Amino acid sequence: MMTTAFNIYLYSMTGLALVVFVVLYFVKAGYGILYNHSPRWGKTINNQWAWFFMEMPMFVAMLIFWLTSSYRFQTVPLIIFLLFEIHYFKRAFIFPFRLKGKSQMPLAIMSMGIIFNMLNAVMQGYWLFHEAHKDIYITHAPFGYPDEWLLDPRFIAGTLLFVVGYIINTRSDNIIQHLRGNKNDTRHYLPKGGMFNYVTNANYFGELVEWLGFALLSWSLAGFVFFLWTFANLVPRAHATYQRYLADFGPEVKQRKLKRIFPFLY
Repeated sequence: MMTTAFNIYLYSMTGLALVVFVVLYFVKAGYGILYNHSPRWGKTINNQWAWFFMEMPMFVAMLIFWLTSSYRFQTVPLIIFLLFEIHYFKRAFIFPFRLKGKSQMPLAIMSMGIIFNMLNAVMQGYWLFHEAHKDIYITHAPFGYPDEWLLDPRFIAGTLLFVVGYIINTRSDNIIQHLRGNKNDTRHYLPKGGMFNYVTNANYFGELVEWLGFALLSWSLAGFVFFLWTFANLVPRAHATYQRYLADFGPEVKQRKLKRIFPFLY
């Protein structure tokens, strides 16, 4: 992939993210708490396996980019790669198999997730292990990601944000996964504790903080486009989930003054 083509690819993904952001305010993605057995989404698959098949390709694709790069053992690219893989190892190999209940996910939703994850793997992996090391990027501050980048305030602040977001996301997932007593429990509950004391979608908030940190520590357009996609996908979904919680637990949501995804704001 030539540099010009890669830039066009990133700009195209940015434009598509903006379209997705608008569309998702009108079309509710039919999975999780929003899944209502509607036939419009077509055939479904067990929620656990759907999450595994959706997230696992991202982990594997990024691993292939790393294995095939001559820069794979340079300190900074290796650290950025490991942070990325830690998140997706959890999402693919731990998170799905801790889910309870008998939820289903439409194959259409799973397929769209797989497609995006593969496109994102190209964005992040190709940038980190190929494009960032081209001398055309001499205006890019961490050109080639030398060891000095470890001491740059952007890398330090971004890493701290990533870790904080990861902790919030992981703790929020744990709270959600313990809402149901057993796998036969299909009821929905209003989460409490941690960032759920402020928002109804604390897991989404944590993930947004993670990828904002990633964009900062990598200081790359590829990282920013990923954050933009995360925002475009999760903010409208947080709104839809909030509306569902209002319908089911309206008095408690209002009494606790919960926001959708950003504490005290939205």
